[in-house]
Amino acid sequence: MFAKDIGIDLGTANVLIHVKGQGIVLNEPSVVAIDKNVNKVLAVGEEARRMVGRTPGNIVAIRPLKDGVIADFDVTETMLRHFINKLNVKGFLSKPRILICCPTNITSVEQKAIREAAEKSGGKKVYLEEEPKVAAIGAGMDIFQPSGNMVVDIGGGTTDVAVLSMGDIVTSASIKMAGDKFDTEILQYIKKEYKLLIGERTAENIKINIGTVFPGSRNEEMEIRGRDMVTGLPRTITVNSKEVELALRESVSVIVQAAKNVLEKTPPELSADIIDRGVILTGGGALLHGIDQLLAEELKVPVLVAEEPMDSVAIGTGIMLENMDKIASRRF
Repeated sequence: MFAKDIGIDLGTANVLIHVKGQGIVLNEPSVVAIDKNVNKVLAVGEEARRMVGRTPGNIVAIRPLKDGVIADFDVTETMLRHFINKLNVKGFLSKPRILICCPTNITSVEQKAIREAAEKSGGKKVYLEEEPKVAAIGAGMDIFQPSGNMVVDIGGGTTDVAVLSMGDIVTSASIKMAGDKFDTEILQYIKKEYKLLIGERTAENIKINIGTVFPGSRNEEMEIRGRDMVTGLPRTITVNSKEVELALRESVSVIVQAAKNVLEKTPPELSADIIDRGVILTGGGALLHGIDQLLAEELKVPVLVAEEPMDSVAIGTGIMLENMDKIASRRF
């Protein structure tokens, strides 16, 4: 029994694992719950996410990845090992090869940390690939032709913007502005406007259910509960889409600016291709209401959301796993 090759989308918000020949077999939040008193891992993934903001003092729910890179090495290793063991992909006396994705502009130290965490958690050989490239492949773009393809991958911790041609990145930018920052902005807005404290999960629910970033494109409202900063008692308020657009306006403009900067650095021939083909949006942030309309208006090119934006990177790792031997020979 041989070990199976696996592809990992090691995201700030979620970890997705693709096993060769089986498709995406795991999609869980990147959260680990630890009991500080005895330094013991209590839960990993979805089970740990349910504990966020709802635990006694001795139990902390840690998100070991921040802004797309490893913030806590040991916890990341524990999390990866837990997920890999759960999948039962190790063979008899053999370990799986792992293809893992990382943001475009991370340092060699950060790359080394990702590689080591994957090796320690049970990988035989670890290959690193840049996230926007894998996302583009997963979204169905043919990036191996001599023509320009542009992808904007809005994840939990980072947004990666890249123009690809001939199977590689021509120009790119990676900014620490993505889904998590949107949640924080909503949280701060509610705190400032209503003097109400809400948790990260409530902020995320607001973003998903009534959020928009294109003025006037959505008009819904939602009741939320939190703790009044003045009285210290629970209170319920109603927020609407217009307010969410206002709260997110500044953050989203940073992403728009990053996309413009990448287009400005793109060779003219490839820019012409992008006008024809449009820009593909991937990552969880692509599901944010109105983001495609906003980018299309600002960049003056067609903007399309990938079919399964949340899974694009994991699907891309699957396609690359099929050609793993080619990748291996090209790299080493």
